[in-house]
Amino acid sequence: METDQPYRVHGNVVNKGLFITNLPKQACVEVPCMIDKNGVNPCFVGELPLQCAAINLTNINVQLLTIEAAKTRKKEYIYQAAYMDPHTASELSLDDIKNLCDDLIQAHKGWLPEFE
Repeated sequence: METDQPYRVHGNVVNKGLFITNLPKQACVEVPCMIDKNGVNPCFVGELPLQCAAINLTNINVQLLTIEAAKTRKKEYIYQAAYMDPHTASELSLDDIKNLCDDLIQAHKGWLPEFE
């Protein structure tokens, strides 16, 4: 930015400009970015192939639910995020996932805000 020599990186940005059109606008996406004296300028990518968007959405939905849990302080969103996670869902029952979440919340009680 200081030298105004254009430089390309792949950066993580909020998709609010719909750089990747078939992913949610509130998702963080990695896209090519041009850097020059005007700062970091994310580049438009367009639509990902359906299978690529689908695999990304499995993680993005977990992340968005986790953000909702942090914003609202509702345990239900923590449970939903964990239910949607491909790894926990493949290993544990819904009851076990809920119990795991409760155990983790209790174990980290001093580090987390109160959840309802």
